[in-house]
Amino acid sequence: MTRVVVDTSVLAAVAFGEPAGEEWIQRLEGATVFAPALLQYELQSVARKKCRQQPRRSAEIVAALALALDPRRGITWVDPDPADVVLVANETGLTTYDASYLCLAATLGADLVTADRALAAAVDPFTGFTG
Repeated sequence: MTRVVVDTSVLAAVAFGEPAGEEWIQRLEGATVFAPALLQYELQSVARKKCRQQPRRSAEIVAALALALDPRRGITWVDPDPADVVLVANETGLTTYDASYLCLAATLGADLVTADRALAAAVDPFTGFTG
């Protein structure tokens, strides 16, 4: 079974029905999904922004957030070592937020699944695996 680490760009597309969401669902099908707890807060921030942009859809957006973060959805929450995150961020030039996903994927030997171009570009040079 494939092990993957998802970031906010992917989970937000899936949770909020964004155009690329279906592609990501197919990519994640059958995979064991991991993420740092940070993703929960980042996804809440995305939901807040969507609610502000589309106030009439706030209830729907909040419901989609709750569903995406429901413990029964199968995401295994694992935080990378904080010192490793700082070292990876310094080495790659990524934010510590993005470095958390990269570091976790490297630690778990998992693929990193992201729509973030800067984060995806850091995958190969840093870890040697493709996301």
